Amino acid sequence: MEYHPGGEDELMRAAGSDGTDLFDQVHRWVNYESMLKECLVGRMTIKPALPKDHREEKNVLNGMLPKSQVSDTLAKEGPSSPSYDWFQTDSLVTIVIYTKQKDINLDSVIVDHQDDSFRAETIIKDYSYIIHMGLSHEIQEDFSVRVVENVGKIEIVLKKKEDTSWKRLGHPLENHNLLIPKKDTGLYYRKCRLISKEGVTHDTKLFCLMLPPSTHLQVPVGQHVYLKLTITGTEIVKPYTPVSDFLLSEFKEPVLLNNKYIYFLIKIYPAGLFTPELDHLHIGDFVSISNPEGNFKISQFRELEDLFLLAAGTGFTPMVKILNYALTNIPGLRKVKLMFFNKTEDDIIWRSQLEKLAFKDKRFDVEFVLSAPTSEWNGKRGYISPALLSQFLKRSLDNSRVLICICGPTPFTEQGIRLLHDLNFSKDEIHSFTA
Repeated sequence: MEYHPGGEDELMRAAGSDGTDLFDQVHRWVNYESMLKECLVGRMTIKPALPKDHREEKNVLNGMLPKSQVSDTLAKEGPSSPSYDWFQTDSLVTIVIYTKQKDINLDSVIVDHQDDSFRAETIIKDYSYIIHMGLSHEIQEDFSVRVVENVGKIEIVLKKKEDTSWKRLGHPLENHNLLIPKKDTGLYYRKCRLISKEGVTHDTKLFCLMLPPSTHLQVPVGQHVYLKLTITGTEIVKPYTPVSDFLLSEFKEPVLLNNKYIYFLIKIYPAGLFTPELDHLHIGDFVSISNPEGNFKISQFRELEDLFLLAAGTGFTPMVKILNYALTNIPGLRKVKLMFFNKTEDDIIWRSQLEKLAFKDKRFDVEFVLSAPTSEWNGKRGYISPALLSQFLKRSLDNSRVLICICGPTPFTEQGIRLLHDLNFSKDEIHSFTA
């Protein structure tokens, strides 16, 4: 009953009686035969049970539906197999995905409609459940996605181009109706339009890209995507972590077009291959963006009390959404500290925003460490070291639950992890962002 969009009261109107007329009044267009088939437990029978070696006949006898293409071993190791269904009105087609999981949200589902191909990928733990079809009729560009989190149901509502009745949803394409390990799905790209780029420091810019109207994609906290450009006939890809457009939420513009914008803080390397090409793009040009990747899990924030962030240069980018999320969504959080390593003062990304945030929220504190400061610099100097870390990583209570996130150039991250282990922090208390 909890799946019913009209609520339990509406269902109870038909309790204990023939509900056909009520059903026909409200939604005669629903494909109830296929929905009921999914609910079939078994058929009453007076036939004797068959011996175990007649498995196929026994399945038919008990009314079991044939397995989807999920292999038995995968079904045992991974989550229980999701399923999908669809129904229509004169103007809409609704695809419903039953994930059978309770921790599904809008970040969990990625939907793309490109040319004649419709693709919906639902991330369930370390697996992807894929709906991939050539639709039988044309649809409009925009669609809506809704998630009922407590039951793990996803509804994707498509708008028909013509008000005709569809006899079928479409024909299956690659990996359709499969639950496969996420690492085996490959990267799926869509072309995004460059909306703006603005200088943040002398060599770092904030790029704003807009998703196509026929895409639903929200990058989860702590995950990255790949940007792809074709340079002198060769496809080049680079990983980048999206950021929010501003650190302090009250200064943000209202979110427009349903999270259609993705922001990146990117350092331009004049002698590099990829970033100069990115910097030379004109407003309105296109960049391809992949599905999100990464092994950071929001569950690492559960019951967190102290959060320490160690960032060097553009290793600051994963920390932006982490800061926003932690200060907004972790009720038991006592302390968030960022130690931000750079060469000079001019290299510090969003310095004034970080200082304003520290002033506004007493739980947050930031320390800047420079390796090549001017003589006027009064702050900390040097590189990541045991002395700096032991002073910085002070728990709010002796036994407080702590998480340390670290990101920067590979030598910085590797050295940092070694020092953290030397300071007796466990693997579970450390998350490193590496591309």
